[in-house]
Amino acid sequence: MIGQTPNRLQPRKPRPFDLGVSARWLEARVRPVIRRGPLSSRETALADRIKQLKKEAGSHSPSAPTILKMIPELRMRVDACFLSNPYATELFLDNLYREIIRPGKLRKLLEFYPSQNRVIADKLASGLGLSPDRLFIGNGAIEIIQAILHRFTGDKILVNLPTFSPYHEFVRPDTQVVYNVVRKQDDFQLDIGEYLQTVRREKPDTVVLINPNNPDGGYIPYAKLVAMLEEMREVPNVLVDESFLHFACEGDGFAYRSLTHEIGRFPNLMVVKSMSKDFGVAGIRAGYAVMAPERVKSLLDNGYLWNSSGLAEYFFDLYSRSDFQADYERKRVHYIRHTRRFFKALTTLPGVHVYPSHANFALVELRRDDLTAEDLICRLLVRRGVYARACDDKKGLEPGKFIRVASRTRSENRYILRALKEALRS
Repeated sequence: MIGQTPNRLQPRKPRPFDLGVSARWLEARVRPVIRRGPLSSRETALADRIKQLKKEAGSHSPSAPTILKMIPELRMRVDACFLSNPYATELFLDNLYREIIRPGKLRKLLEFYPSQNRVIADKLASGLGLSPDRLFIGNGAIEIIQAILHRFTGDKILVNLPTFSPYHEFVRPDTQVVYNVVRKQDDFQLDIGEYLQTVRREKPDTVVLINPNNPDGGYIPYAKLVAMLEEMREVPNVLVDESFLHFACEGDGFAYRSLTHEIGRFPNLMVVKSMSKDFGVAGIRAGYAVMAPERVKSLLDNGYLWNSSGLAEYFFDLYSRSDFQADYERKRVHYIRHTRRFFKALTTLPGVHVYPSHANFALVELRRDDLTAEDLICRLLVRRGVYARACDDKKGLEPGKFIRVASRTRSENRYILRALKEALRS
């Protein structure tokens, strides 16, 4: 309590959402349950339950809260499956507490209808420097993806592999999906010449590019992407997902370049942005898309009137403010610095290959035959409380060989590295 002398003999225990948790504290908390060698019968039973939950989740991993609810015996320490900037999450939560919760404004935010889609778009437009009639607000990026695929995509869509699965899972039944497979021997980098040849040959009405791509973090530089758009003017729909763009820096600094200001030049372009990747606010469902005004009108005329929550509206209000943007920029750069060090350290682990990434996650290939990706994920979670993602369900990746690891805070990244070293050594 305020005014009391702290007990210096007792280490401070972090509060919920405390991002100052040290790796040493985590190590001390979990050390008593660490074992080496094969999993015990109890640990094997826990691993089997984890595998069953993953099977039930389909092509997506079960969330950390779901796992802990269904397997309460587990003690999860780090969620390296969820892709977000935890420093920005803390920034949002601090503002939410100071401006909404502490003044007693939460009830108003939850009790009444939020503003309509156009009103929220008008607020956000000023912060993005865009015309509000080009903005469509979504209940998370996934709602926008499905809306675009169902409203604008016709007979054929071209999707790269590996990629975010909803782009081929959520198409209409009458839409043909054509895959362009990027090769691991090329570090999953897109061969632009081959890609454009495929576009000309297949003549899809929709092409999808995730930049940086999920799950490998591959990135197409801005100038090359604009040149591709010039070559694809005849494609009715070019959908570019920039959900991880804030982690992709061009040049020596930390600047990123968005295509959102190219919509006037390329009316067939649609840019999608998820906010959960930057801020870790997946629970409030906040995303937006930038597209030609007639496309926005087409979507709004067919629903999406009150598709945002009150919390999402507050987030967009906050995100549009210059003072918050300045605070966020510092958190973004801080996180990228730690992420780069983390990725460099990952490359030193034995028996794995880490692919170059411009996102906040790394695709890691196991180059050994005595350990599968699924077994490694279970070992990490059961033994060390580290939750990462096995990529067995990702089309275009060899089953059993790939995991995806998200960058977290500096101390959590150190803990992930120690956990991986031990799991690979075992």
